[in-house]
Amino acid sequence: MTADQMTPPEGVTSPEAYVFDAYGTLFDVHAAVRRHAGAMGPEAQAFSDLWRVKQLEYTWVTSLMGQYRDFSALTDEALDFCLARFPQVDKALRDPLLDAYRQLDCYREVPGVLASLKATGVKIAILSNGTPKMLNEAVEAAGLDGLIDDIFSVDVLQIYKTAPAAYALVTTAYDLAAPDIAFQSSNRWDIAGAKAFGFTCHWINRSGAPEEYASLQPDRVFSSLEGLVGSHAAETG
Repeated sequence: MTADQMTPPEGVTSPEAYVFDAYGTLFDVHAAVRRHAGAMGPEAQAFSDLWRVKQLEYTWVTSLMGQYRDFSALTDEALDFCLARFPQVDKALRDPLLDAYRQLDCYREVPGVLASLKATGVKIAILSNGTPKMLNEAVEAAGLDGLIDDIFSVDVLQIYKTAPAAYALVTTAYDLAAPDIAFQSSNRWDIAGAKAFGFTCHWINRSGAPEEYASLQPDRVFSSLEGLVGSHAAETG
């Protein structure tokens, strides 16, 4: 399956809700480091990549151990690891980096795509590992307040995606069957988890990453969220 596949699979009907992962899908997880890249030096991108990797690793490890720590705490701990791994980066940047992470830039197409989908009358929601406080701050900072109907955080469950219970937060709240919900994520592991749960899945493959999780294929692949608008129009037309 290639990026920006626009032909709806046979038998697919228009979703009743569009649910978005937050970090990496709506919000650019590398924006925090980018704001301070000049002060961080040539290792800034490697630092940012590792911060993201460790943040996610900690969610899976703590979930498997049954020793939940919220996403804000894990983000802080992942940053501390990176500061130790890259000793040339000034540790005085710790607080500015965390502040920047709380107010990440959204991707440029996000406001327009959400507005277009919302205008069709479907529900628009976020389902994220982030804490409610983190997510509310990010949505407000990006000016998306009026475009999001609901924010679902795994914090209420104290277990992270890809646990089925995380995806069930949405089906329970909306009283919808899983296939009637379109789930969007840039994280292929998240798409695999959502597909296993039964959602209609759109992988937002911004980086052109290779396919994986072959037994849990997304329904469509797009290089940005803009592909959703044409896809939804085709399904409802």
